[in-house]
Amino acid sequence: MNEIPPSVLVVDDEIQIRRFLRTGFELDGFTVQEAETGAEALRSATLKPSDLVILDLGLPDVDGAEVLERLRAWSGVPLIVLSVRSSEAEKVRLLELGADDYVVKPFGMAELLARAHSAMRRQLRSVRGEPVVRFGPLSIDFTARAVFINDTRLTLTPKEYRLLQILAQHSGNVVTHQFLLREVWGIEHVDDTHYLRIFVRKLRRKIEADPTQPRILLTELGVGYRLVSSEPPAGIAPDGPSGEPPPRITTQ
Repeated sequence: MNEIPPSVLVVDDEIQIRRFLRTGFELDGFTVQEAETGAEALRSATLKPSDLVILDLGLPDVDGAEVLERLRAWSGVPLIVLSVRSSEAEKVRLLELGADDYVVKPFGMAELLARAHSAMRRQLRSVRGEPVVRFGPLSIDFTARAVFINDTRLTLTPKEYRLLQILAQHSGNVVTHQFLLREVWGIEHVDDTHYLRIFVRKLRRKIEADPTQPRILLTELGVGYRLVSSEPPAGIAPDGPSGEPPPRITTQ
């Protein structure tokens, strides 16, 4: 029996962008639905649910953030925001509203597909409740609460394990500083970002081959952290000591 291909709902008012995305996703094996407005998007998501939503913010009838908020009231479908808005505050706001990821225009199809597959894998793991996840040499056994590097068990403090657990549960997707602080230290510490810096530094010493050139636990500058496989997808570069943002792939 043939597997049913995954489906994606592309929400963008620019026909050129929709055509570009349709071509890229269809070549990757997806079936594609399109919506030009927020109202069309919500109607499509209700009548014909998809496995993934790609949502532009600049819609003609309503801001994409409102579409996201209304969709999240009843659906947990993986959702990636597209926007020309690149401020850190805007990224944090949308991630807190429930976006799984955020891609700034212009972007490359390889990067978007990598982020899309990552968001869908996280959703699948959440549904299946898989007990073990792997990120290159790093593996986390949620049932045993055990963490390994190349089959060698690591010793982590309770807060180190909790931080790593949350990042793993959102693997491949950025998790904001505020969310991590709230989940690990409590609501009263949502502004204490120095806690995160200290614990991330400690974690990297234990899970990275070279903590100064991390390949697994990456920083999204000003936004949060992302746990990925040891080989980052196209368009996502590991942090370096310079703190420079990764090079971007652009579309023509």
